Amino acid sequence: MEIGSCLNAKGHPRPPCVLPRSSGPPPPPPPPPSPPLRPLISFSHHLPHSDETLTRIRSSGLIACLRANSAELAMEAARAALNGGITVLEIVRSTPGVFEVLQQLVNDYPTTVLGVGTVLNVEDAKKAVGAGAKFLMSPAMVKDVMDMDGFRNGEVLYIPGAMTPTEILYAHEAGAKIVKVYPVSALGGVRYISALKNPFSHISMVASQGITIGRKTACKPVALGVANNSIMHPLSQSIVKDFELVNQVEN
Repeated sequence: MEIGSCLNAKGHPRPPCVLPRSSGPPPPPPPPPSPPLRPLISFSHHLPHSDETLTRIRSSGLIACLRANSAELAMEAARAALNGGITVLEIVRSTPGVFEVLQQLVNDYPTTVLGVGTVLNVEDAKKAVGAGAKFLMSPAMVKDVMDMDGFRNGEVLYIPGAMTPTEILYAHEAGAKIVKVYPVSALGGVRYISALKNPFSHISMVASQGITIGRKTACKPVALGVANNSIMHPLSQSIVKDFELVNQVEN
């Protein structure tokens, strides 16, 4: 049934009237209510890749730094270190074929934290990221590298270098999640790093330079003296040929 006009011929209101509905099949029943929409899946609760990398560096407490004068030697030394238990490895940019070596290691050790050190410009940073680096490290803070999208959106961890308290704080405030204190041996070693603990207990730091296998035990307090801190352990040209020794670095 339908409701007729609410006005009579003179335009005055009148009681509602009901008009007969035209004959025909009854209208179809209304469709059942739609189920509630499922919320869109969001991955915002997952840690960015750079945070995962930083967590693993903290857990390891050690970044092995590899420097070699040939790609072949770098590959052999890297395999020895990784097979011996090293979980975080940096290959210095000056190593011949560094990006090819890195790419091969990423394929062979996909769960290992691999990075490139002594990155001084955006071009090298892009090549390293393209080869699969999970972190990049510099002896100073390279602002152009810091401002790259890959670092700003949390895909890759950038570790800039700093020497003075002012530089350390500046790098942290610029967005660095961890700062490399360099050159630590020239600054007083353990005593210098430990002195940074009180003012910078909220800043993650990694001590770099002058840390050798023979002094590994002496360097342990560096990692313990500063909150969230790690040390860099060099696999330099003088030892990379002794693969048995390289295997013992982590042990």
